[in-house]
Amino acid sequence: MRLFVALSPPADVVDAVLAARAPGPRHTSDLRWTHPSDWHLTLVFLGEVPDGSLPALADVLGAVAGDHAPFDLTVDGWGVFPRSGPSAVLWSGIGGDTEALASLAADLRAAAVSTGLPGQDRAYVPHLTVARSRPPRDLTDLRSVLGRGPHHPWPAREVRLIESRPGREDRYRTARTWALGWKTDPGISPERSTA
Repeated sequence: MRLFVALSPPADVVDAVLAARAPGPRHTSDLRWTHPSDWHLTLVFLGEVPDGSLPALADVLGAVAGDHAPFDLTVDGWGVFPRSGPSAVLWSGIGGDTEALASLAADLRAAAVSTGLPGQDRAYVPHLTVARSRPPRDLTDLRSVLGRGPHHPWPAREVRLIESRPGREDRYRTARTWALGWKTDPGISPERSTA
């Protein structure tokens, strides 16, 4: 299974980003505009995980989610990768309690490594990918058309383990969902849903 851990934006956040990017497809129709159902805020990419490793991995990831209290984010503005030269990705940035977000991502990454999965050394830049360009190009004009971008609150309340299935209509499938901070409330089940 090809897996990653992420936060999924609630419907009102999706609506805010959609409204902010609305002029984009009319202005630059030849970009690959990502579908809102595919939007997620990746916390840690796990890559290919053997089926037999999933129970232990789920246990440690669920425990990390239980140790972190819910927090509040915002979708905030636009950015590109790479940040200089021609760009391959247009994204919506993340603001709010980014310290809590970074701490959660780091702890999830460490938990995954503790099960024998390889770690990643690249800097964590939280974002929602809204468009891709192949080949990369200058997106300065597009960013000008889009303006300041979305600014909308995002309450982070649960973490999802997601399976990536490229080439399928339902590209992303939630394998597990855990409530943030469930260990502080004995009435909350750690695993709120499974697929």
